[in-house]
Amino acid sequence: MALYWCTECMPLAVTGLLPVILFPMMGIMESSEVCNQYMKDSNMLFVGGLLVAIAVEYWNLHKRIALRVLLLVGVRPALLMMGFMGTTAFLSMWISNTASTAMMLPIANAVLKQLCDTEAQAEEREMDLMAIRGAGTGTGVPKGQENQAFEMEPEPEVEECLEVRERRLKREAKYLNLDKGMSLSVCYAASIGGTATLTGTTPNLILKGQVDELFPGNEDIINFASWFGFSFPNMVLMLIISWLWLQFMYLGCNMKKSFGCGMNKDGDKEAYGVMKNEYKKLGSMCFAEGCVLVLFVLLVLLWFTREPGFMPGWATVLFNKDRPYVTDGTVVILMSTLFFMIPAQLPRCGGYSEDGKPLKAPPTLLNWDVVQEKMPWNILLLLGGGFALARGSEVSGLSQWLGESLAPLQSIPPFAISFRLCLLTATFTECSSNVATTTLFLPILASMAIAIKLHPLYVMLPCTICASLAFMLPVATPPNAIAFSYGNLKVMDMAKAGFVLNIVGVITINIALNTWGAAMFNLNTFPDWANVTTIHTP
Repeated sequence: MALYWCTECMPLAVTGLLPVILFPMMGIMESSEVCNQYMKDSNMLFVGGLLVAIAVEYWNLHKRIALRVLLLVGVRPALLMMGFMGTTAFLSMWISNTASTAMMLPIANAVLKQLCDTEAQAEEREMDLMAIRGAGTGTGVPKGQENQAFEMEPEPEVEECLEVRERRLKREAKYLNLDKGMSLSVCYAASIGGTATLTGTTPNLILKGQVDELFPGNEDIINFASWFGFSFPNMVLMLIISWLWLQFMYLGCNMKKSFGCGMNKDGDKEAYGVMKNEYKKLGSMCFAEGCVLVLFVLLVLLWFTREPGFMPGWATVLFNKDRPYVTDGTVVILMSTLFFMIPAQLPRCGGYSEDGKPLKAPPTLLNWDVVQEKMPWNILLLLGGGFALARGSEVSGLSQWLGESLAPLQSIPPFAISFRLCLLTATFTECSSNVATTTLFLPILASMAIAIKLHPLYVMLPCTICASLAFMLPVATPPNAIAFSYGNLKVMDMAKAGFVLNIVGVITINIALNTWGAAMFNLNTFPDWANVTTIHTP
């Protein structure tokens, strides 16, 4: 399965179905037990999160949020890049990285094109003004010297043409660089933003599923609130460093030009107008958008307060007194179900249409046809295949054997183990999908942690986030591929910018792990729930 996932000789989802065939035939697990792995709590959390994302996209709420933020930050290059990165990262926390990139890049290109056209028109006006002034100074030439003056004129004209050409080339090079930096900033921000929430990207859910499967008594250590508490500060730190690095690479260190301090802002009005017109096209917020926004905010609040960690949450008080009945999956399925019940228009009480027929009930916020079209069902099979593979490794004794083989690593300091594994994961994910990378690595890392008596999250958590740090190649992630498809980027551009960010990402994740991460998850001790000494055979 690892070979098939890496080479993609079959669709990833089809490879994920192999345990259903092979485990029963090899006498490893019963078919019913294998099939149970394909619909676990993590899968339902994934489905619910996608239903919310589909509703947000369907009613263009994400575009309204994006344009509103960009109108606030303005169009100065550095601030514009900051605005695009911050907005893309925020959207990627809640909707797919691919969708946020696909929405933001056309807006970025339109704004940059308008900035470039505005600057070109300003230069033309300036050159026309210079030509008029030059013509005015040449009117006093004596009549007898007209031929002589005419013969002497070509030289300034040639110089003027060369100056115009030089300005044009300089302007085009400037905006080509800016376009490259903006494209990279959007696709990188999408990948970074997805790491901030549990439902932001699939590897995060794979970690939760694997921890729940391999360590059933983990006391819900990974939930929405705990993940956000650890990953959000790390995401902000990575986003700031990425912005500074791209600013240095593509905009230079001239703060006056980049931030527009003390410069004339008249030339930016038309570029600002592009974003303003796009925002006007959306019109005022309709009833359906308002409902989706309210449900989205309510969902986030319920997630945060379900089990905040520092105090009993509402789920503990009302439902989870002796067992964890209610999980994050329960909450998101409840809220996403409301999208199929709440009308998209303000309902009326009775009444008739113009042709005398009774008014029909208004459509709901979501319908199944839209969900059927936009839901990536293949990921569910891929997730299930990973869970089945982890369970098969545990039942067959493979996990125990791998853990014993890795026992000599106990002599290496934990921070060195984590750093090396993060580098390995970040390198591997450049050539393989982040889903396949986490699915393959996490069971092995769990076995190793048990063998050397190291907290499992000390290696599983950073490696999961590092699986999303695929910044170097266009084929590494869909956001990279979308940015590359616009034609202005070369592979070397992405490789140079991405290599540094990969290293920076690994360093920042390990800093987070050994500071607030260690305090949050108590990573310096080996927990009782991780002391798995027996293999449960069917």
